Amino acid sequence: MPTRNAADNSFKLIFNDHRLFADFLRDFTDIGILKDVKPGDIEDMTERLIPLFTENMDSDTVKKISVKGEAPFFAIAILEHESQVNFRASFKMLVYIALVLYEWEKEAEAKKAGSSRLKGFKYPPVLPMIFYDGKEPWTAEKNFFDRTCHNAAFEKYIPKFEYELISLNDYSDEELMGLGGGLSFVFLLDKIRNSKDKGRIRRLPEDYLEKLRLQIPKDMVKLLADVILILLDKSGYSRLEAGQVAAILDKKEPGMMFEGLIETLRAEREEFMAEGRAEAAEAQAEAAEAQAEAAEAQAEAAEARAELAEARAEAAEAQAKAAEARAEVAEARAKVAEVIEEERKKWQGVVAEKDAALSEKDAQIAELRAKLQL
Repeated sequence: MPTRNAADNSFKLIFNDHRLFADFLRDFTDIGILKDVKPGDIEDMTERLIPLFTENMDSDTVKKISVKGEAPFFAIAILEHESQVNFRASFKMLVYIALVLYEWEKEAEAKKAGSSRLKGFKYPPVLPMIFYDGKEPWTAEKNFFDRTCHNAAFEKYIPKFEYELISLNDYSDEELMGLGGGLSFVFLLDKIRNSKDKGRIRRLPEDYLEKLRLQIPKDMVKLLADVILILLDKSGYSRLEAGQVAAILDKKEPGMMFEGLIETLRAEREEFMAEGRAEAAEAQAEAAEAQAEAAEAQAEAAEARAELAEARAEAAEAQAKAAEARAEVAEARAKVAEVIEEERKKWQGVVAEKDAALSEKDAQIAELRAKLQL
């Protein structure tokens, strides 16, 4: 699996859990009104809205957040995961915001026709966020205004907004450990780039790990273990090593969870082998079918070549007959020309004789006229 997709899948798992998403809002955004958001205040809108977006958004998440207070309201949070600097980020967020608000308006109209045309209709605030865990510093413009040329001359007409950038590079290991919770552990592991960073895990204080085991709910352990396996797999860990790290989360006895993970890995391996054998058998059947089709195609090709040879022979025979016919036509034309020439000469003689006879008669007539005049 490509690194990008592996990381995307892991963060998809994380942010689908509203407890972890609420922790993310509390610990990694500086918006006071969202600090007290509870998991029950969050509704996932991803499956409903992501199809509106034309770009690949495997890891992106859209949430509707009910913000309580003197004047309760809804806010929409768009969270996108990036592992590389994306200079289109501000434009992408502009498009996403417009699509989300358009869908919000459509839902309002479905509930009460014409409501969006009223003066009192309000759109919800949209919080665009990018979680970045790449190696290089994030250098893309955060404000769409700065991404637009001639922005000074057209300042009044260009949307001005910033997305909230949460860059993992901005947090030290100590800061992450200070936050506590499963999210901090996942982000610590996400900072592991390759096998050279493996010592980062060994340096984690035991009191942090112990506190971590106490903080993570029992029903969240499996989710976090799956995320850890995915993250460490893309960092060059073997499945066995990743399983040892995931076993740290076990509250009672890490070794028991590790043994369970070993059994899971064995079961996965057996399942993988069975799938591999089934796929191999299917591939062999497809290969046999392809060979049969190839043999049939070869037979058809041989038949086509025979037909082509026969057609060429017939064409050669037809050409020979056509040449013979052209020769006969030429001979006939020569004979016709000869006959015409003979007839022409014959009639030329007859005409000459007639002309001579007429000339003689003319002379006789002239002679008679002369005598009559005398």
